This record gives sequence, structure tokens and C-alpha cells, in this order.
Amino acid sequence: MAAPARILLQTTIPSVDDDWSIARFSRLATLLADVRDSEGAPLFEVVARDRATADGADPVLARLDESDFAALWLFAVDTGDGLTADECAAISRFRRRGGGLMVTRDHMDLGSSVCTLGGVGAAHFFHSRNLDPDETRHANDDTETPDIQWPNYHSGANGDAQEVASVGPVHPVLRDPAAAGAPLRYLPAHPHEGAVGAPADDPSARVIVTGRSQTTGSTFNIAVAFEPSADGGPAIAESTFHHFADYNWEPADGAPSFVSEPPGHGLAASPEARRQVRQYAVNVACWTAGLPPTTAPI
Repeated sequence: MAAPARILLQTTIPSVDDDWSIARFSRLATLLADVRDSEGAPLFEVVARDRATADGADPVLARLDESDFAALWLFAVDTGDGLTADECAAISRFRRRGGGLMVTRDHMDLGSSVCTLGGVGAAHFFHSRNLDPDETRHANDDTETPDIQWPNYHSGANGDAQEVASVGPVHPVLRDPAAAGAPLRYLPAHPHEGAVGAPADDPSARVIVTGRSQTTGSTFNIAVAFEPSADGGPAIAESTFHHFADYNWEPADGAPSFVSEPPGHGLAASPEARRQVRQYAVNVACWTAGLPPTTAPI
């Protein structure tokens, strides 16, 4: 029997109650830890942690390439200083030796410390770093929170579901075993998602799923997939960590005090949308960990 694949769920901030610490992704951690294979054995061993300290190198991230983790899910919830140069280098080495990555951030400059990550960092566009090459999209999309500037695509309220569209051949992370492999159609909504895009000089990268702004009707990228290659393991660049946060899956779990927008209840009202949200998370976990996709619906 194969050992479960080790997945590290990691934020870029120390543990702080009134912030997006790893405790606010507990539903994701529980979901992945509960996934079983056909013989009833766990598919994943999940380690969920925040930075050990705000100053100096984090002992896990700085030596990630020496670890036995199969995949890192990095929740960049910092304001631009969440990763050190040494940590970025270790994460880049981790991917080059075949490790999988899921790297996500949020609006404006939130999480911009990921910019120097090899390959995947170039897929994340921010307000003042690594600007989106398509400057026509540099408009304030979320007008309900005027202090948050672009990129800030408004896909709906926290707690609601947004309908998404698969791009090109259906990627494994979007295949729904409950619909004969047809693409998943729902993800959690968020009032101000960030911007991602496939780096022009990386043939392994492509946009795999898009959303639609509830403000302007414009299409925006939700996820970019980097196929495994001689240059590195599988990776996903995600537009917002809110696709995986407890508050977006269940607003009753609460959010940091600085979240001002009223939540919605679309996910709570739709068992099918909730199932597809969970299926997406499990699909991403399988793909980034180098495992075959699950064949039974979640």
C-alpha cells in the first residue's frame, strides 16, 4: 500500500487571530485529510501551518526542497513581504525537483511576495509589481470597496457561487467524475479577485478556467496550469485564496474584522455547487501531488 502523499498548506504570515491565518482554511485541510482511495486508505497526509516567525527564515519553507512533501499549497496572504529570497529559492528548487505547487493570492498587491517564485510567480499580476501586460484590464472592477484598487475582479459575494468556464481541452483539475468528466461549473465567488495569466515565454503554461465580472461582464482568468516538464513539477496559479477559505465555503465560520462586504448564501443554498467546490479542491490536490484523478465524486 502506497504511503499518502504529503501536502503542505502554508500561509505567508505568522499565526494571527484577526487575519487570514491557516486556521481559516480548516475546511480544506479536513476535506483533503478525509479523502480515501479505493481500499479505504488516506490519499493525503496534510500539514497545515503559518510562518514560524515574521522575522528571519521560516524553517520549513527555507528547506522545502529537502523535504518529502509532494506538493505545497501556498496562501500568499501578506502585503508584499511574506517570503524571503531564500524561501523563494527553496520553493523554486522544490518545484524543479518535481514538487507540485498551488500558489494563490488576492486583490491589488496582496500576496505580491510570490513574484520571485520560479515560473509560477510570473503568472501573478499585481498593482505595483509584475504588472498585467494587458493594460486594458487595469480598471477598478470592484466599485463597492473603493480603497481596493486593481486588480480586483468582482465575481460575487463571499459565500456565493460563481459560474466558471473551462478554457481549451478540459484540464484534469476541472473534470467532474459525477458528469462523465465534463468540466466543473462552480467555484466560490469573491468581491475582488486578483489577476493571473500564462507567461508568454513558458510553453508549459495555459489558462484553464475563467470567471465573469458581476460589475462589467468582462471575462477574467481564474487559474493558470503549468504542466509537469523537465523544468519542474505541476503547478497552479490561482486568482484568489478565497476559493479555498472557510468563510467563502461557509460564511458562518467568520472572517477577519477588516472584511466589510456583506456575505452571500448561494453556496449554502446549492448542494451541487458545494459538491463541485470540494471536487475542485480534491482534483487540484491530486494533480499537484502527482496522483491519478479521483474517479468517484466527492
